Amino acid sequence: MPRTRIRIRVKPPVTCPAAAALSAPPRPRRLTTTLLNPDNPDHTATVLVGVDFGVPHFDDELEELGLLAETAGLRPVARLTCKRKAPDAALFVGSGKAEEIRLLAEDHGASEVLFDQALSPVQQRNLERAIGLPVNDRTLLILEIFAQRARSHEGKLQVELARLQYLSTRLVRRWSHLERQQGGIGGRGGPGETQIELDRRMIGEAIKRTQERLVKVKRQRQTQRRQRERRETFNISLVGYTNAGKSTLFNALVKARAYAADQLFATLDTTTRQLYLGDGQGGGRSVSLSDTVGFIRDLPHGLVEAFEATLQEAADADLLLHVVDAANPHYLEQMAEVRRVLHEIGAAEVPQLLVFNKLDALEAGRRPPELQSEMTIEGRRLGRIFVSAHSGEGLPLLRAELARRAEAARAGTAESMTASDPALVSIGHNGGLHSRDTNE
Repeated sequence: MPRTRIRIRVKPPVTCPAAAALSAPPRPRRLTTTLLNPDNPDHTATVLVGVDFGVPHFDDELEELGLLAETAGLRPVARLTCKRKAPDAALFVGSGKAEEIRLLAEDHGASEVLFDQALSPVQQRNLERAIGLPVNDRTLLILEIFAQRARSHEGKLQVELARLQYLSTRLVRRWSHLERQQGGIGGRGGPGETQIELDRRMIGEAIKRTQERLVKVKRQRQTQRRQRERRETFNISLVGYTNAGKSTLFNALVKARAYAADQLFATLDTTTRQLYLGDGQGGGRSVSLSDTVGFIRDLPHGLVEAFEATLQEAADADLLLHVVDAANPHYLEQMAEVRRVLHEIGAAEVPQLLVFNKLDALEAGRRPPELQSEMTIEGRRLGRIFVSAHSGEGLPLLRAELARRAEAARAGTAESMTASDPALVSIGHNGGLHSRDTNE
């Protein structure tokens, strides 16, 4: 008897558009663009956007944002700046400018748009819908760089805490369409718990676990500091704007091989070494020298909080070496940003010595007449020494000053905590070096 084949055709279930929208997070609309090289699509091509709200020293060339992007492995292909009195609540830049950004990204085959300012979750979501590409801000970019550069267990914990805290504010961007009840049989959450509440709870628990692990790290650092105090060690911490040359100076002083590179945030993990100041300089006294993470404009507050254990090295130091990039035309603004962070971490009153680095990068007409001087900042007279960590110029003078201060601290005298030369040196508007009294 011949077999009869029965073919059963199963129709796919009919999906309600509204139900489909509730089943998964909405993805930003992606545009079909012509890449610069269709045979080798560049997923790192990025458009940089900055908005001038009338603040002083606006970076109209987006130079620092470009350096940050390159540090994170991105390739800036176009830059756009505009002026506004205030951010647009929905799109940050307004609908017209958002369309201009979309066209610019399409013309350059960009795969991402990067803003120099912090965006709210709503602004970020609306911009992605309007532009059709992923949109990120300066805060996330810095977090990404920190995640790439963290090497030690402590550094990774601190970056993870900052990342979780940032993500907790972005849940509305991902799950705003899921404000519905998820409880019931088979649900992951409890009765009546919404998806966004579930995610908030999970991230909150992860933040708590990370904070508890960081508390243990903080205790370990406190134990190490108490041991140094018992040994009566004079503690010096290097602080400064990122890429000012702190790690290069650290290596030059202690003959170490701490990682140093001409890039932003080359160092995240604190490195401490003993610095021997030599016979005849403080009786052959050794001091403790620590290299710390660099600061930057608009450093996310969450990162400052997360790196509390690391930054505490600066707050507990006997002396701060504030390293300044003397060749950077924006060095005054960078110094102000460093002072702001020092205030935030409770290190503003720690004695400071200004070390103007990269003397070798200054043109002959901009070199200071003297390598050692003073500078008045916010009513405080601070000693200043010009050095080149690369060539070694000025380092013997710096070592002698450190030995003098360490010996003065040991002897309990405070009159030696300022340099003897009252001349104040600063880089003037014409690019030359002038002696003048400066109050910032």
